[in-house]
Amino acid sequence: MSSRRSDPQLDPAALEEAAEWVMRMGENELSDTERNEWECWRVSSPERHNAWARAQLLQSKLGGLSPSLAMSVLDRPSHPDRRAAIGKLAMMLAVLPASWGSWKLVESRQWTADYRTAVGQRRELTLADGSQITLNTDSAIDVVFDASQRLINLREGEILVQTATDASPQARPFLVRTPQGRMQALGTRFTVREFQARTHLAVLDGAVRVELADSSRAAPLIVNAGQRTDFSSQLFGQLIPAGRNVSAWVQGMLMADNLRLADFVAELARYRKGFVRCDPAIAELRISGAYPLNDTQLTLKMLTQTYPILVTGHLSGYWVTLSPA
Repeated sequence: MSSRRSDPQLDPAALEEAAEWVMRMGENELSDTERNEWECWRVSSPERHNAWARAQLLQSKLGGLSPSLAMSVLDRPSHPDRRAAIGKLAMMLAVLPASWGSWKLVESRQWTADYRTAVGQRRELTLADGSQITLNTDSAIDVVFDASQRLINLREGEILVQTATDASPQARPFLVRTPQGRMQALGTRFTVREFQARTHLAVLDGAVRVELADSSRAAPLIVNAGQRTDFSSQLFGQLIPAGRNVSAWVQGMLMADNLRLADFVAELARYRKGFVRCDPAIAELRISGAYPLNDTQLTLKMLTQTYPILVTGHLSGYWVTLSPA
């Protein structure tokens, strides 16, 4: 299982070589000798041929890149982070074309939000009413406080909410909204994650009233402290125990209790730029322990020291594979 899917015909080494050629062509016009070298490279293997086809597609898309990303992947050779830039470019080659549209959508959702976090970042906010919001990795929210409501619009990712009592005469409700529904805090502390067309809710203290986006499908549901559920716009999932580790990410920890390695890798990948792939041969290996989210490289090293796992990195660390040791 992998957190981000890629074409099985693509080879990470060939992608990195293709990224290097794109960079060289963007910096200067190739000499005849260099062009012959490039042509020989391009036709030397099916993997390199496929990698260059991706590079051509990316070059046709560069006009649609945001200026910040375009500069990061097509910088000059004197830039100290050139190798990192090549790695980022190779990563983009790996996800094209299927992920291009979704990447642009996520980018626009993130960058127009009131508050956001990058991959691997967490952020704490204190709102005007004293309520506290913690944004997890790769998350984005809008905050709308007016005369009738205190509303958090979760665009992407995951948040922890600690509500405060509203001091205004209107006693405005505190609401969190996702595309799947609206949650009203009833004096509470809870986490909300928007994930693959479903919202995951876990209540730590108090209670939360949930109303589906298609409210005609089901009556509102009250989720009490110690419970969690997930829901689509039309259907509630089961109410189950929240578990003691549901908010461990706030302390920068990833907790595993007899967790499948494939599921562990998918969760770890949320906090790490690039690709993390788990070989199906060890996908069912069970993992337990506490792992740091602030240093995912250390987490991978801890896995190899405890379990029969080999971690292999490609593309300057942007592509990591976990396989049997």
